Amino acid sequence: MRAAAVAWEAGKPLSIETIEVAPPQKGEVRLRILFNSLCRSDVYWWDAKDQTPLFPRILGHEASGIVESVGEGVTHLKPGDHALPIFTGECGECTYCKSEESNLCELLRINTDRGVMLSDGKTRFSKNGQPIYHFVGTSTFSEYTVLHEGCVAKINPNAPLDKVAIVSCGFCTGFGATVNVAKPKPNNTVAVFGLGAVGLAACEGARVSGASRIIGVDLLPNRFEQAKKFGVTDFVNPKDHNKPVQEVIAEMTNGGVDRAIECTGSIQASISAFECTHDGWGTAVLVGVPKKDVEFKTNPMKFMEGRTLKGTFYGHYRPRTDIPGVVEKYLNKELELDKFITHSVPFSKINTAFDLMLKGEGIRCLICMEE
Repeated sequence: MRAAAVAWEAGKPLSIETIEVAPPQKGEVRLRILFNSLCRSDVYWWDAKDQTPLFPRILGHEASGIVESVGEGVTHLKPGDHALPIFTGECGECTYCKSEESNLCELLRINTDRGVMLSDGKTRFSKNGQPIYHFVGTSTFSEYTVLHEGCVAKINPNAPLDKVAIVSCGFCTGFGATVNVAKPKPNNTVAVFGLGAVGLAACEGARVSGASRIIGVDLLPNRFEQAKKFGVTDFVNPKDHNKPVQEVIAEMTNGGVDRAIECTGSIQASISAFECTHDGWGTAVLVGVPKKDVEFKTNPMKFMEGRTLKGTFYGHYRPRTDIPGVVEKYLNKELELDKFITHSVPFSKINTAFDLMLKGEGIRCLICMEE
């Protein structure tokens, strides 16, 4: 019998419940979760607007923990290993996993509509016999959770689990979009649209890459002061101007930025990010997930003039192959993670973390499972 924060219906406060967590089956791993950090995706799927609701459900995906047990056939993990659960996976066998071009996985790529395990189509969570659905294969708002082995990254046991939890989603999504995909050169100019946790991680990627100027674009002016800690040198609020923000940025940068990263999911911001890049060599990278039915519209000449548009998923990091190395860089003081955590609450106060997110306060709120 384990404690979990269950979402029984859309938009209602999570309820701490005593549940059953079944043992891992073949190819599965049961993790004891020690820390969560709340990501906006958890709030989005909890709110369940513009999507197919699936309840009751255990949310959570940005977390850290220790392997409690493994199912048949699992060889790269053992009880006691420190690990990060990852919402996307790496089976190691499919065409995508065998390609150096992609971090997608045919078997384990994210599926927000699936609430059961792949092996048998059943859940590993229940309460009084009632199944409770999984979320993106992780469901970390539970003291114990069961994942496919390909969604678990083994990390150095010396890494502080409270600090590296954000590596399992937000940090890598933004940071990797910059360093792995946009790849700014030293002294480049970079624009980042959206200064939430993912956007700030993108800014951090530009900072460590040696960008000479980092322009933060956001509708909330109170975010600028905070963003300076992540290398942002200029702040642009589209509401302060009577012309498209891409034109504002082009004027600021003598024709456009070298790289732009879009981290909001707004289709207009995506278009602006692309169109604010310099002709001849500018590259824009889309990170934020747009609504299903929107269309990206721009003049084809923008491409013919030498601009490049890319998209990325989880910062182009492969969970099992690359994430251990990200943690090592933190241990070697090559990465700064601590400044992303601005609040901390005990598991029993998990709804406070949702309140902070909805108010737009802070960057990441750490949820401590052991009180």
